[in-house]
Amino acid sequence: MHTEILLPVDLGHPESWRKALPTAIHYAKSSNARIHLLTVVPDYGKSIVGSFFPSGHEEEVMEHALKALHEFSAEHLPGDIPKQHIVGHGPAYDEILRYAEKTNCDLIILASHRPEMQDYLLGPTSAKVVRHAKCSVLVVRE
Repeated sequence: MHTEILLPVDLGHPESWRKALPTAIHYAKSSNARIHLLTVVPDYGKSIVGSFFPSGHEEEVMEHALKALHEFSAEHLPGDIPKQHIVGHGPAYDEILRYAEKTNCDLIILASHRPEMQDYLLGPTSAKVVRHAKCSVLVVRE
């Protein structure tokens, strides 16, 4: 039985949660688990790109992401499932692994697509999470 489930979602890409979300709901309901809903904002403030944005822009983006995550949750997650909303900041796989440990998750459920050629060289986020997670990982294929 799992008690703490981490569900990473990219709010701008339904393929990141379309199949993983119903799976997470099923697991949560069957074991009375909490879902830790995570979305990640990329860290672009330290690169040359960051110089094009006004001061405080990242904080605004983080606040907007949290609001959008709450709206997503209200629309897609049943009210009887305990949940926590988390906005990470940085590379997605780092944040997924960090929050899995921070929230003592015993299961990460995430979606994955069929690998393309560049994925064999660089490795997609799901592959990095599977390799480095300290808990079970369920990869749901799109």
